[in-house]
Amino acid sequence: MARNLAETRAARWYRLRGYRIIGTNVWVAGYELDVLAARGGTLAVCEVKSKTTGAFGDPIEMVTPEKIRRITRATEAWLAGNPEYRDYVVRFDVITVAGTRLRCVGAAFP
Repeated sequence: MARNLAETRAARWYRLRGYRIIGTNVWVAGYELDVLAARGGTLAVCEVKSKTTGAFGDPIEMVTPEKIRRITRATEAWLAGNPEYRDYVVRFDVITVAGTRLRCVGAAFP
């Protein structure tokens, strides 16, 4: 599955649950944030990982400690440039797409 298709599906998943999409494929501090979505006082920062099939492991295994560090750093930089979201509770989600199956792991890392 093309990466952009997986990210489009992830953004749609959030919209169907009442989130407002703030941005997709947002580059900040040299890193990319796949999906930023807000609902109420929560900002979901979502990393999207996809594989064509689930045969070679779960896509969530591709979210390494280094990737988490980069996402966290980019989120901090993004929040510094968008003070209107400063008081939001930030939650880091991972959406995986393996074949046609989409799964959201909410609060996947601190």
